[in-house]
Amino acid sequence: MAQTIQSTLPTKRIVSKAHLDAWLDSPTHADVVRFVEQLNQSVVGVKLTDTVEESQAVSALVSVLDQVEQIYHDTPPVDNGKSRFGNPAFRDFYDKVAARAPELHARIPGLDSAYVNELCVYFCESWGNRTRVDYGSGMELNFICWLLCLQKLGVISEEDSKAIVIKVFWKYMRIARLLQSGYWLEPAGSHGAQGLDDYHFAVFIFGSAQLRDHKYLRPKCIHDNEILDEFAKDYMYLSYVRYINSIKTASLRWHSPMLDDISGVRQWAKVNDGMLKMYRAEVLAKLPVAQHFLFGALLPYPDAPELEAHHEESDVHVDSHGHLHVRGESEFSSCCGIAIPSGFAAAQAAKEAAGGAGGLRSVGDQAGVRRIPFD
Repeated sequence: MAQTIQSTLPTKRIVSKAHLDAWLDSPTHADVVRFVEQLNQSVVGVKLTDTVEESQAVSALVSVLDQVEQIYHDTPPVDNGKSRFGNPAFRDFYDKVAARAPELHARIPGLDSAYVNELCVYFCESWGNRTRVDYGSGMELNFICWLLCLQKLGVISEEDSKAIVIKVFWKYMRIARLLQSGYWLEPAGSHGAQGLDDYHFAVFIFGSAQLRDHKYLRPKCIHDNEILDEFAKDYMYLSYVRYINSIKTASLRWHSPMLDDISGVRQWAKVNDGMLKMYRAEVLAKLPVAQHFLFGALLPYPDAPELEAHHEESDVHVDSHGHLHVRGESEFSSCCGIAIPSGFAAAQAAKEAAGGAGGLRSVGDQAGVRRIPFD
């Protein structure tokens, strides 16, 4: 099908509650959910250290990400004074990636050149927002959409799913960490309103899938530093919890309350099922996140002409940051548009403060996080 449609540059289309509802009922939404579930199922019981066969296309994608990592190393942060917010060198990094994106895509075997410009939009937006110098779950979603588009074009297949998660997605996560820590990227949008992490969500989906049928490790093991140290190399969920602990001085309960709550669940299968449900509800179905979803030829917006000029002013308002909010969703109204310093910057400030006291409440106010049952 992808070969018979004309490529278009992806754009934002969701500007009201009615648009959001149309998106949730659309084939594109179903495709995204199905793709995430496909990737999730492919890594059940698979370790990061397992030998995973790579197709030529998967190897090419890893090579593309290697080039992005090299661009980061070639673009060091600049002296930003005592600012604890995003480093302006990130914009130089973004521009370099954007300039090289067409050439990088030309290295991917089997890719129709007619779709390169469309794919480049998802690819570039995967690394963060150039204007705000921030990063959030919407950027992670752009990377997933980039992969989905490649599958729609036949570049990668469903049989590649295991390698896509273990090799490609995990490589992406490691680069994202470099950008967040090196450029002090601010948490975007909800500032970790899901209570998992300041920046990411999908890593906990795929990470819990890896552990889904584990005979010995239980969700409560995230509180055991010895287990985290031993098994972080094998499981991305444990690796990322260990990583969070390394940059936050407060307890997990303080800065990642949902992760702390989930640790009380008895089975990883329930955690994994809950993560998938939570992703659909808290990322794909929330206007402050979904408003940034990009629709093109490969991921089309539903054909609904009557919605083109539809705005529900009584239900939706726009903040000073240009973000849309549904009235009543208070968990977003108090933080979106307010500059929140990077947790890495806060951690650095804590280290520099001689005799600094107490834990670090680094990003956002988690007091109003809505609990989502996993049992």
